[in-house]
Amino acid sequence: MKQLTEQVRLRNGVVLKNRLAIPPMTTRMSYYDDTVTGDEIAYYGMRTGDVGLFITGVAHIQPNGRGWTGELGVYDDKFIPGLSKLAATIKQNGTKAVLQIFHAGRMSDSKTLEGEQPVAPSAIASEREGSEVPRELTNEEIEKIIENFKAATVRAIKAGFDGIELHGANHYLLHQFFSPHSNRRNDQWGGSLEKRYTFIERVVDGVLGVVKEMNVPDFIVGYRFSPREETNPGFNLEETLWLVDKLADKELDYLHISLTRYDRATNIEGYTDKSMLQYVYETINGRLPLVSVGDIHDRADLEAALQYSDIAAVGIGVLIDPKWFAKLLAGRDSEIRQTLTLQDKDLLMISNGAYAFIEMKAPHLLIK
Repeated sequence: MKQLTEQVRLRNGVVLKNRLAIPPMTTRMSYYDDTVTGDEIAYYGMRTGDVGLFITGVAHIQPNGRGWTGELGVYDDKFIPGLSKLAATIKQNGTKAVLQIFHAGRMSDSKTLEGEQPVAPSAIASEREGSEVPRELTNEEIEKIIENFKAATVRAIKAGFDGIELHGANHYLLHQFFSPHSNRRNDQWGGSLEKRYTFIERVVDGVLGVVKEMNVPDFIVGYRFSPREETNPGFNLEETLWLVDKLADKELDYLHISLTRYDRATNIEGYTDKSMLQYVYETINGRLPLVSVGDIHDRADLEAALQYSDIAAVGIGVLIDPKWFAKLLAGRDSEIRQTLTLQDKDLLMISNGAYAFIEMKAPHLLIK
């Protein structure tokens, strides 16, 4: 059995002090102009220091990549001072600070984009209720997005982050290019499985190239992915394992699976014997660390998740109890706060956005 306090060596040689992580969570605490707020700094500062890896809520790499209001921006040098404060706040007691970056693609809307139509690989609306039909990206726009992922990485380095995570999960733009539902193109960016991977590969290679050019070999680059799509058409676990195999051969430092529950299985024929996490872990086969997440609420869940991953992340638990990990590591499991009252919301620096996140993911933990 893996020990929670064991160090983890990432592919580039960076050592995490333990196997514990805080995953990216939506807080909607940034200003209307996408800059970091004091409340945001306080929120992160209250929860850091005990884990080896702390991944921020997502930051968009260009204005029309914003997914919602109150989201971090990393598309201009003007954001570097605020992001520097955020990075320094997270990097307490040896915790590694990773900035998650993305483009929301069709998962945004014209209201969020101040009247601009969302963009996507193809002009196909998401199956999410209220989704708008996006505008299909031109080849030139796709090339510019790749450059903006690279520029965002440069800014993260300058801001003092220990790394970035490419958000390729949860139906956002990197995911959209891989999906046969959102990508109906018949050019170099879509069609076959290999062509639907092209955009992902170009972004990954571009970001890794920036790290080499800036001579920061200890800068972490991770990639988050979803194991399957529930849409029709959609990619299945077999295609995801193909993607994972490709990414594991890149010089990425870790992979991060997005799951609602760490031991979730699938009914896809030929893949019903194990959890999706186990299939992914076995496909990686030790080439780089895997981060697991999803409905981890106690020590037993952590240990179970670590059977088929190298790092386990706890999100909602840390929202409700900022000292979740400190108590667990001290053997004070029974003292961990299990529910949240409205009276404690402000005390714990839980924004309306973070509260809505809990309402959506775990409403049974709220006492009203």
